[in-house]
Amino acid sequence: MNQITKNIASLFLFISLFGYANPILESGIKSGKEIVTGADNFKAYLPLLKNKKVGIVTNQTGILTNKKHLVDFLVEKKIKIKTIFAPEHGFRGTADAGEHVSDDIDQKTGLPIVSLYGKNQKPKPEQLEGIDIMVFDLQDVGTRLYTYVSTMHRIMEACAENNIPLIVLDRPNPNIAIVDGPVLDIAFKSGIGMHPTPLLHGMTFAEHAKMINGEKWLKDGIQCKLTIIPCLNYDRSKSYSLPVRPSPNLPNDQSINLYVSLCLFEGTNVSMGRGTEKQFQIYGSPDLPKSDFAFTPKPNFGDKDPLYNGIKCNGEDLSAIPRINRLEIKWLIKAYQTTADKSKFFDKRKFSIRAGNEKLQQQIEAGLSEEEIRNSWKEGLENFKKMRQQYLIYK
Repeated sequence: MNQITKNIASLFLFISLFGYANPILESGIKSGKEIVTGADNFKAYLPLLKNKKVGIVTNQTGILTNKKHLVDFLVEKKIKIKTIFAPEHGFRGTADAGEHVSDDIDQKTGLPIVSLYGKNQKPKPEQLEGIDIMVFDLQDVGTRLYTYVSTMHRIMEACAENNIPLIVLDRPNPNIAIVDGPVLDIAFKSGIGMHPTPLLHGMTFAEHAKMINGEKWLKDGIQCKLTIIPCLNYDRSKSYSLPVRPSPNLPNDQSINLYVSLCLFEGTNVSMGRGTEKQFQIYGSPDLPKSDFAFTPKPNFGDKDPLYNGIKCNGEDLSAIPRINRLEIKWLIKAYQTTADKSKFFDKRKFSIRAGNEKLQQQIEAGLSEEEIRNSWKEGLENFKKMRQQYLIYK
């Protein structure tokens, strides 16, 4: 395949994954009035940006209902954007999970892009110089494991330290109805878990930002000057289908719903479908017993070097199961109980920072039932729910 052919193929792949014609990722409101995201609630924030030099934290999810990107919209409105700050996966959202992203120039607008994933995870004072106000617009999926939460924390901290106001343009959480899982033990704090929240916290980014400020979780207890632009016509009973992939390995609503439950496998020797077209909808490994379902990971758009590249994996296909309404650990328990060599199943460090403690691995290894494990979360979950109540925006 020559280079021109490769470029054409890549273009069609990009359009199919992030473009307007992805049938699985149709933006859809299932009930009531149409939801208006914070970005689309522009009458509330445009006056705040007038005659200001603006920094903006966003990626491919920062779009309006008309599919126009927020950056392009602001440029058209003569808002003076000084710098774009990009999270994991980059400004256009095409980098692999964990892949370092370099600073760049946006080809469409000519604006400088500063990467916040890799060595430079928090804006430096010199990168914020001349910025009067910061705008944050990213799509979350409702879990502490998503690195965009850590990005927001660091942005808030940098803004507080440099006396820069922050505007958070809120977006619906597709898993907002689920609050479940063990609450993070702060001893296991990391880039995929910075706050003592459960794996599924049931909050939007704006609600989470209010909590970070209110609980004084930023360095030295400092607080960010925060302005929230809320979603309109939104409440916690409404479902929401994302218009674009929030990251390369979350291709549809099913993957977003199953993401956290299967993400725990990243701390084991089991693949959760990276290198296939059913990322976070299937799981398997060569060490699991043969069944009616198997898959062979290969390099693709979401992962250039997937686990078990070219090796057949036995497992389970969850791509057509009904929507789940809690953190499911039954697949994790089943895989551990049926793996060929239990001593090789867990990667203790990787699993503990995902679970938020060492206890979950110990419970599974000890043979505790799913019910017994869930009961151990109850007190932490109840305390968290009471604490978060004061920060909720939507009924």
